[in-house]
Amino acid sequence: QVQLVDSGGGLVRAGESLRLSCAASGSTFSINIMGWYRQASGKQRELVATISESGTTNYADSVKGRFTISRDNLKYAVDLQMNSLRPEDTAVYTCYARTYRAYSFREYWGQGTQVTVSS
Repeated sequence: QVQLVDSGGGLVRAGESLRLSCAASGSTFSINIMGWYRQASGKQRELVATISESGTTNYADSVKGRFTISRDNLKYAVDLQMNSLRPEDTAVYTCYARTYRAYSFREYWGQGTQVTVSS
């Protein structure tokens, strides 16, 4: 089992920055990917960014060049630095982790943190 606690959301103006944080606990030795999803009101949930054990990152096209995901492999903490925020970035951001153990994948989710960007 893995537990995720995410935090760092808030209300900011367009052009400002926020840093989201996620801390994993439990069976963290089996985590191979961590990342962030977001879901805006009335919209489908979308993948924002991921980072693997090897450090390979992947970003949604809409956030490339503005957001940066980072991971502390020893502590199993992942952050999302969000710069040049836009109103369309407004959403609930949720941390997730994927584990692989005994030939089985599982996904775990944080509680979500609200990011609101005003014009």
